[in-house]
Amino acid sequence: MKAKDADILIIPGYTNSGPDHWQTRWEEKLSSARRVEQTEWSKPVLVDWKNNLVEAVNAAQKPVVLVAHSLGVATAVQAVPEFRNKIAGAFFVAPPDVANPNVRPRHLMTFGPYPRDPLPFPSITVASRNDPFCAFDVAEDIAGAWGSLFIDAGERGHINAESGHGPWPEGTLTFAKFVSNLTP
Repeated sequence: MKAKDADILIIPGYTNSGPDHWQTRWEEKLSSARRVEQTEWSKPVLVDWKNNLVEAVNAAQKPVVLVAHSLGVATAVQAVPEFRNKIAGAFFVAPPDVANPNVRPRHLMTFGPYPRDPLPFPSITVASRNDPFCAFDVAEDIAGAWGSLFIDAGERGHINAESGHGPWPEGTLTFAKFVSNLTP
């Protein structure tokens, strides 16, 4: 599959992805990419975030590729049962541990726990060994439950602009290879 043959949905996490974030850069470069907007980025409510994503997926004209970061991953996985259109694949980056009672802000726990059923589409989950929002072994376990290909990013923080991942060339290459192996 080529990126132009898919509706690429960018699903940011808590507080959105700013201008230097890799998701924003990808959205600007990929002609078929668009961001799933949320009404309230700093006070997320699962049902609202999930409904906005489900609406975007179900309105898609082409097979969908999900590109989720952080709380966007939790949103996407919680929304899977409500998708009517085909999901060609999902690229998940830095899933937070939404079942951890020490997660901050605490209202992020309302997005968990994660469903542990295998996903009905191919996926990749990229996680860092020193992500402050999720222990590496927790991310690896979640990805395993989903049947997701797990990629160890090394010690990369939360894989966002603050951790130096604006351009993120390794992510771009991994995503391009992933999409090229998907079937429409």
